[in-house]
Amino acid sequence: MVKPTVPTPTISRKFMRWLLEEDRQEKERSHHHEEIHRQHPWWQVMCLTGVDYFSTLGYQPGIAALAAGVLSPIATLILVLLTLFGALPIYRHVAAKSPHGEGSIAMLEHLLSWWQGKLFVLCLLGFVATDFIITITLSAADATAHIVENPFAPTWLHGQQIGITLILVSLLAIVFLRGFREAVGIAVFLVGVYLLFNLIVICVGLYQIVIDPSVITNWQTALFARHPNFVVMFGVAVLLFPKLALGLSGFETGVAVMPLVKGQSSDDPYFPRGRVRNTRKLLTTAALIMSFFLITSSFITTVLIPSAEFQTGGKANGRALAYLAHQYLGNCFGTLYDLSTISILWFAGASAMAGLLNIVPRYLPRYGMAPNWVLVTRPLVLVYTIIAFGVTIIFRANVEAQGGAYATGVLVLMSSAAIAVTLSIHYQRGKRRTILFGLITLLFIYTTIVNIMERPEGLRIATFFIVSIIFTSLISRVWRSTELRVERVEIDEIAQSFIAEESQGAIRIIANRLNTGDEQEYFLKEKEVREDNHIPPTDPILFLEILVSDPSEFTNVIRVQGLQVGKYRILRAQATAVPNAIAALLLYIRDQIHKTPHAYFGWPEGNPIQYLLRFILFGEGDIAIVTREVLRRTEKDPERRPAIHVGG
Repeated sequence: MVKPTVPTPTISRKFMRWLLEEDRQEKERSHHHEEIHRQHPWWQVMCLTGVDYFSTLGYQPGIAALAAGVLSPIATLILVLLTLFGALPIYRHVAAKSPHGEGSIAMLEHLLSWWQGKLFVLCLLGFVATDFIITITLSAADATAHIVENPFAPTWLHGQQIGITLILVSLLAIVFLRGFREAVGIAVFLVGVYLLFNLIVICVGLYQIVIDPSVITNWQTALFARHPNFVVMFGVAVLLFPKLALGLSGFETGVAVMPLVKGQSSDDPYFPRGRVRNTRKLLTTAALIMSFFLITSSFITTVLIPSAEFQTGGKANGRALAYLAHQYLGNCFGTLYDLSTISILWFAGASAMAGLLNIVPRYLPRYGMAPNWVLVTRPLVLVYTIIAFGVTIIFRANVEAQGGAYATGVLVLMSSAAIAVTLSIHYQRGKRRTILFGLITLLFIYTTIVNIMERPEGLRIATFFIVSIIFTSLISRVWRSTELRVERVEIDEIAQSFIAEESQGAIRIIANRLNTGDEQEYFLKEKEVREDNHIPPTDPILFLEILVSDPSEFTNVIRVQGLQVGKYRILRAQATAVPNAIAALLLYIRDQIHKTPHAYFGWPEGNPIQYLLRFILFGEGDIAIVTREVLRRTEKDPERRPAIHVGG
């Protein structure tokens, strides 16, 4: 007896099955983020966010020296002042307003409704993509610089920066394709070692300055030769400050990870004050630590390193502190420093990728603006990796060249957060604080505009992401428009009694667009429908009215209210789209009375394209046709599908 052969899945099928495989636990996390994530002490979570924030020390001093020259320490001081007295107060307020990690984007989303709010969020997501993608490519490029410039590195690696960076980005993608788990313990170790090594380098650098005061004299001579007094220095430093904006990164991430911060056992689940308090500790401590390292690293690198070494091809280009580590502590310690820097830059890219994978599903599916594969991790990882490849090749893995794009993403997000906080305080009638935060907002906006004008490549990349996100989102919205789009149906007692009364015979429902709402309206509508569809006068009917609330939303809970106007019984509800709500109610009624309901519609007149646009934008349009299509897609069995009748 010959056994039947079982067809073996092809390689392409196996690959697609693996690519679209959904991890159930991760899927649960997206719906129950609070319950699934293990919470940690605030200082451990600070290390998780600090992997991205503190890693900028790998390239920030070099970029500052290249941009501001001998003014680098003064320009960095301005950066620190804006960090402590601008960004920090803003994000402490954001933490209080979004204790579950919604961030400043959600604050602005709540201030704007309808489509303008959705489009604004999509634009901000474009800048988020710019920020995180450039974080991946810039961090990998800087890690490559530390690899290539290490004295023990083979000479054939020189000139291979693009290839090495692409390999690092690929390895990062492989990590996420295999499956990523948050590792707070690893972050604590990496940040601890990295900050310790930086502290050693800075202490040694300060010691070199103390034993050789001539370097201070030389720096002061060069400083006053170009800028004769402190007023001129300060003014020029303010103008140069936007070029140093990379040192402001990390605050948005600090708020986004708030669900990981352990609060108090007595915390209210809806507003956990203990978590807010600990997150503020996280933000403040991180800002103070980073401020210390920014000022000291900028000072010693500017004073001790010849300016020519910061230029393209110089040994300190993109790796100023590593240059000092090798020069004053030897190649062995310098190599250890390089390894710690490469590791933290590597993990900074991982944090950015994780942020991208979390933030896109947070907004786009809720808007109906994401294809189905966006809900699966692996296809998104491949898309982001391909984009990162393109950015790396375009910028030729150059750290300084990517600084403008990175700063654009960071500054736009911080400006939007400042606007959100200012508006929030204004609504709370805090006049003095509104003026204060308004001034901070203007400073961030100024910095953003200057950065965009001087380095427009960041805006070009952000525009590409914005256009891509809006284009794919609108296509997805159209593609998914005939889904049921209803989370659940809730019916009050009166409406429930109306449906129960109809369960004795055929249930006939007339879809009506509410106008005056008086008896005359329902009398004329009933007369028209009975005549067009030959409904016997003895058969009872129900009227169904759907009022559009916010058509820009994709899903909602339908709450049905039962009303009686004279002898006419009406089911009335609000929804984001009329056809989808009608389909959901028909299916609900069918399941309640175990009978197939009949729904009656009038035949519309006019341009079908116009009706299509009305449905997509305003949730109305050709109600009968779309309702039938929603039912057809939802209920595959024609025998169980509610009947749609169109007359007129």
